[in-house]
Amino acid sequence: LPDGVNISKEARSAISRAASVFVLYATSCANNFAMKGKRKTLNAGDVLSAMEEMEFQRFVVPLKESLEVYRREQKGKKEARKDKDKKADSEEQDKSREEENDDDDERMEEEEQNDEEEVDN
Repeated sequence: LPDGVNISKEARSAISRAASVFVLYATSCANNFAMKGKRKTLNAGDVLSAMEEMEFQRFVVPLKESLEVYRREQKGKKEARKDKDKKADSEEQDKSREEENDDDDERMEEEEQNDEEEVDN
């Protein structure tokens, strides 16, 4: 809101109720598009189609832009998670190799001791 604008509690309540009704109506319209597509899950295309059907075309472009930003963010998060998992896997493999090498070294030492004992006998 612009500076200096005051809203009464009644006005806040009315805006909140209007927003709830709008969301329910938009959801209902989007659900109709999903049902036409024989789907139970609403997708972004359903919501965009609902906005056009409800004659809120002016929201379609900003919604598409917001959707693209959201998808880029999610893709970035997914790639970061993937990189983190790869790094963790690599570290685990390195640790496993070190443990195997330690085990191999211990076995070799035991074999050398056994060989020395056999020579002594």
